[in-house]
Amino acid sequence: MFTAAYDTVWHRGLTWKLLQLLLDRHMVCMIMEMVGNRSFTLTTGNGKRSRLRRLKNGVPQGSVLAPLLFNTCTSDLPTTVPRKYAYAHDLAIMHADGDRQAVEGVLTKDMATVGEYLQTWKLKLSTTKTVSAAFHLNNKEAKRELTVKYNNEILPFCFELKYLGATLARSLTYRRHLESLHKKWISCAALLRRLAGSGWGAGSRTLRIAALALVHLTAE
Repeated sequence: MFTAAYDTVWHRGLTWKLLQLLLDRHMVCMIMEMVGNRSFTLTTGNGKRSRLRRLKNGVPQGSVLAPLLFNTCTSDLPTTVPRKYAYAHDLAIMHADGDRQAVEGVLTKDMATVGEYLQTWKLKLSTTKTVSAAFHLNNKEAKRELTVKYNNEILPFCFELKYLGATLARSLTYRRHLESLHKKWISCAALLRRLAGSGWGAGSRTLRIAALALVHLTAE
C-alpha cells in the first residue's frame, strides 16, 4: 500500500508517461495544466495566513481523472516473479511454492525491486500498512510466520489479512469475513425493525429503499 498515493504523484514523471501513451501533446498539456495549476494557503486558528504555495506533486482527490492518472503513473510496475494485484493504491504481491524459504526469498527480492521503482518515481510505500501473510492448510505450521524483508526490516506478519474489504484467514474458509458481515446485517436489521415499528411504521417505499441501501448493499 502506498503512502498518500494521490498526493505524491510526481508531475514531471506523470507528464513523461502520458507522452508515451498519448499521441496528442496538446492533450497532455491540457491535462497537466488542470493537475499542476493548483495552489493553497494555510490559515491558523488565530487568523494568520501563510503565503500562497503552489503544489508540485499530487492529483486532485475526488475527481474522476485522479484514479486514471494514478493508474497511468503506476502502469509500468517492474516485472516480478510473483503475480501482482492492484486496485487504486492497494498493491498485493502473491507467490505460491511448497518451500516456505523459497517464498520468503522470492518475496524479499521482489519487494526490493518494487522499492527501487518507487524511489525512482518518487512514490512511497506505507511500511506501517504493508504486511505479509501465508495461506495454506498445514495445521502444524499454523502459527509460523513468514520472514519477508523490506529495506532490511522484517515486515509485520498478519494471521488474518483484510484486503479490499474481505477478511482472509490462513485456510481461506472466509469464516471470519462472514462473521463480520453477520454483525453488520444484525445492526441493519435492527434499524429496519425500528422503521417498521407498529407505532409509526414507515411506508413500503421507504422500507424498500432502506433495505436496499443497508442490508442488500452489505450482502452484495
